[in-house]
Amino acid sequence: MNIRTLLTTLLLCLGMAATAQETDPYVGYDRVTLYDSMTVRMEENGLSHYVNHQRYRILSDAGGRDYNTVIVDYDPLSAYCEIRDVIVYRHDGTEEHPDFMVCDYPAPAHMIYWGARQKMVALGRLEPGDEVELLTYKKGFTYALLQGDDPDAKYIPPMRGHFYDIVPFWGSQPIQEKVYQVSVLTSKNLQYKIYNGNVSVKTKKDGDRTLFTFENKDYFPLKTPRYTVANNDIEPKVIVTTAKDWEAKSMWFYGVNEDFGSFEATPEIQQKVNELLIPAKTENDSLDILTHWVADNIRYSGISMGEGEGFTLHKCEMTFRDRCGVCKDKAGMLIGMLRAAGFKAYAAMTMAGERIEDIPADQFNHCITVVQRRNGNYQLLDPTWVPGVRGELWSSAEQQQNYLMGLPKGAKLGLTPVSDPKNHYVRMTASTQVTKKGSLKGTVTITADRQSDRTVRGVFYGFRTEWRRSVEERFYQEYPNAKLKSVKYTSEDDYLKQPVKITYKFEIPDYAVVTDNEVIATPFLANGFYTFAMRHLYYNTSLEKRDYPFTDRCSRYVAISETMKVPSGYTRVSAPQVQQFVTPSISFKGGYTVGYNMVTFNETISLGKRVYDASEWPAFRKAVQCQRGYMENPVVFIK
Repeated sequence: MNIRTLLTTLLLCLGMAATAQETDPYVGYDRVTLYDSMTVRMEENGLSHYVNHQRYRILSDAGGRDYNTVIVDYDPLSAYCEIRDVIVYRHDGTEEHPDFMVCDYPAPAHMIYWGARQKMVALGRLEPGDEVELLTYKKGFTYALLQGDDPDAKYIPPMRGHFYDIVPFWGSQPIQEKVYQVSVLTSKNLQYKIYNGNVSVKTKKDGDRTLFTFENKDYFPLKTPRYTVANNDIEPKVIVTTAKDWEAKSMWFYGVNEDFGSFEATPEIQQKVNELLIPAKTENDSLDILTHWVADNIRYSGISMGEGEGFTLHKCEMTFRDRCGVCKDKAGMLIGMLRAAGFKAYAAMTMAGERIEDIPADQFNHCITVVQRRNGNYQLLDPTWVPGVRGELWSSAEQQQNYLMGLPKGAKLGLTPVSDPKNHYVRMTASTQVTKKGSLKGTVTITADRQSDRTVRGVFYGFRTEWRRSVEERFYQEYPNAKLKSVKYTSEDDYLKQPVKITYKFEIPDYAVVTDNEVIATPFLANGFYTFAMRHLYYNTSLEKRDYPFTDRCSRYVAISETMKVPSGYTRVSAPQVQQFVTPSISFKGGYTVGYNMVTFNETISLGKRVYDASEWPAFRKAVQCQRGYMENPVVFIK
């Protein structure tokens, strides 16, 4: 074969390979689920049996490594689990169906140690083309509650006689077919809703039962940029529930905790409340003192305490004694202390990081406190999310978030309001001077409040003796060659008394270009400083549009002002133009004022939400681009 023929053959093979890749929809994925079938049968008391049958194919070496162990999660306090069968079909046509050993290990845990476990089967080496078939059985539910004498009682859901499920029809890898079937007594009046896509549904009557079948085919994962809302908010899912409405769920949640006595104050708790409230002069004082005491003194650590997990909050006596617990324990501790102070207080449920759909199923992962003010209005308090946060009893990092209060007469699903961005300001001021040698000397001060205050106070990590070093390191991370002449800062200890304030007096050698004819320099604050306190600067603005809503950590207001002087004799100035625009939720204004041998730079950015619609991306993107534009374009002084 001559060289020309060889090259032609090689090019033909490469072309065929490229064509195959273009037509193969699974290129780039590690596995594909061929089918995933879940069948559920609900009993009259709410006990439910789940049989899952699935089969998947390995598509890559990485898939063979990552999916060579079957792992099934469960909580033995509330669920029973079996791995009934595992079969491996090799790509060469052979079938492996040997006896397999099921291992049962504690699940990896961090901060919450409730005894969750994992059942595992090791499959050995898997190669592309190999397929795995799996059959599992479960009964029970997710959370452990109070148990009775019946051996199956711990598997009955908290809201006895009811059923709910959230069924994602999406995953991180493609799915050829997924089927979910649930059989319930017709008298249970199961309701369902389909979200974010097309999922077919069929119903069939069978005596006194109804079979609901949901199916979806040929699913491919969405490819979304960073900071997109949770997948559950944008990808296909089905929610089913037998609960009548949110009011019924609210009253049940109220009753289950009152019956358990979760909020009863002991003499020791009453004494502590009386002691704490000695300086309180107003209703706000009392709420502030008690909320921050629980926030700062009940450490977040979840230890399995047997009865009382899940929707039943542990008793205040236990939490006060142990000085630890998870969100529900901190919320319950605050409720008990508020009641001891004479307030009407209750528990509430919310979903941090995701939307709660308007169908009364258990879409909750977080517990908070609600107090009824003297004027009759309800106020949310969250001792879990406000440790070390100035001026907030409810974290504004939870704005635009659904919640359900557990009240005696019931409540509808609520939505937390947007917080004014100026509540969470970052203000930076500087006075600087460029020397004839190109150094920049000056003083810069940064102050911040509420959520921005908490972010800036992140520099106070480690022991108290390390605080100064940590504050200095923050400066050196951005300017390693700088010389700090002095550093002053507020203490982490007094965060409730005043906003954080840090002042640096500095000199940065070789900062500017200085010649006989011109000075080229970017003002210190225009150049970017403490950018970690401005998360919007981390967004990828090369994206011209977004297809889905996106999030920021919190609404935010940034105000920057600096006067920069240069050596005398430079009479003309070339500076970036003024940029400004205003939308209902986002605004920007920035630019320079020119003086004799000096410029003053001012910039304000207002970002008014935590969750934005995709249609708001152009304005958000423009605000970030404007701020970066001043960072990237210097000022030029000319003689």
